[in-house]
Amino acid sequence: MVLLLITYRSPFLWILPVVSAAISLACSQATVYLLAKHAGLTVNGQGIGILTVMVFGAATDYALLLIARYREELHNYQDRHEAMAHALRRAVPAIVASASTVIASMLCLLVAQLNPTRALGPVIAIGVCVGLIAMLTLLPALLVVFGRWIFWPNKPVYGTAAHKANGVWTRIGALIAKRPRTIWLATAAVLAISALGAFNLQASGLSAKNSYRTTPDSIIGEETLGRHFTTLGNGSPVVVIGNAAAATVMQAKLASAFGVSSVTPPLVKDGNVLFEATLDSNPSSESALATIGQLRTSMHAIPNAHALVGGDTAITLDTQRASRHDRAIIIPLILAVVFVVLTALLRSLVAPLLLVGTVVLSFAATLGVCAELFNHVFVFGGADSSYPLFAFVFLVALGIDYNIFLMTRIREETQKVGTKQAALVALAATGTVITSAGMVLAGTFSALATLPLTFLTELGFTVAVGVLIDTFIVRSVLVTALTLNIGRFMWWPSKLWRREGSMPVKPKS
Repeated sequence: MVLLLITYRSPFLWILPVVSAAISLACSQATVYLLAKHAGLTVNGQGIGILTVMVFGAATDYALLLIARYREELHNYQDRHEAMAHALRRAVPAIVASASTVIASMLCLLVAQLNPTRALGPVIAIGVCVGLIAMLTLLPALLVVFGRWIFWPNKPVYGTAAHKANGVWTRIGALIAKRPRTIWLATAAVLAISALGAFNLQASGLSAKNSYRTTPDSIIGEETLGRHFTTLGNGSPVVVIGNAAAATVMQAKLASAFGVSSVTPPLVKDGNVLFEATLDSNPSSESALATIGQLRTSMHAIPNAHALVGGDTAITLDTQRASRHDRAIIIPLILAVVFVVLTALLRSLVAPLLLVGTVVLSFAATLGVCAELFNHVFVFGGADSSYPLFAFVFLVALGIDYNIFLMTRIREETQKVGTKQAALVALAATGTVITSAGMVLAGTFSALATLPLTFLTELGFTVAVGVLIDTFIVRSVLVTALTLNIGRFMWWPSKLWRREGSMPVKPKS
């Protein structure tokens, strides 16, 4: 609400997008509830928390774009119904493409091995879909019903100019146009250097103590347990189950295993045997994880034992392995989905490749910056193993939004004045609204940083930083400079590329 008040400088206009977003959230939660109750959809607290932030952030983004286009058309059409019709006709392709990218990216999480990751995908996809529908139906109706006065005190006047000829984004575009190649090379170099910090990211999982930014009773209890027991692994024993006929061999191998300090007597029931082994290292340490791997190798080698090695440390190891698998599968899949959506929208191959490249570079730079801040400023005890994947999903799916908003406007203007001049016109026309959308989205995700869970704090902070980098650096500087440098070849091999080669370019007004 505060950000929208600053953006619109109107005491009334902010109410409509906030009300529409709130209704979207309620409908999203109702849909998720019905699917969880009757269709077996898995829902957890993490997904519901992120759903709230995502619906408000994404829905408000779409509202900002639509309202900006509606305000622009009110300068061209006296009748507000006609102005809204033209605003929808021009804004809907970009908004739908943006939402489709997010929805498709979230549905890619369905191939994940980790249940919490797989469960998050459809929940967020439902929220974005409902938000899209509300912002293309409810919000336009409300805007038309309330009329021009809702923009008071800056009501758009029919017949006047929609954009200032000497606005800040016009001046920024003029500066970039002087040396576009130098600027995009320098910008890309800065982002690449920032990305080096990603090598210092410690995303091997969070211990129980490091999972909270506060000190809950469970952590106090764990510390008390550690003070009264000499062996670190007493609180999280390794559980080994197998065939009772191989109990003697299993016990001997367990007792002699490196990293195991003690083994309980066998507990036999229904032909199965159970052992609990205590490790001599911290259950969440790298040495404990290595011990689990060695135990599994030795236990599986026992003939007819059918042994299984579990416990908290084994869960941590399995989670890390599943996270690596999910990253290897989902990240390329999301990039492919984004490329397909951009290709269909822009009807080009060059522009989508470049846009995907800029978003990946932005993600890497964000991860590098955040890794250094987590290690040396906030001093977090690492990051969850699923953190890189979640950060990638949200930053790529949301970061591509601003490129879509800008590039669709460039393509629209290219048909009138040519690509290079269109890039400057589009930057001037969309600069304020995209910047506002980025700030609103960053603000909503930063709300996650108020929670005591380290994982959500890191995720919210990362998305906020990444969105700001996308908004102020990647979209406004890097993409604009690339477009100015490459020119009409951005649209290769579409008809627009061939047609622009022979079309006269209108002089800059």
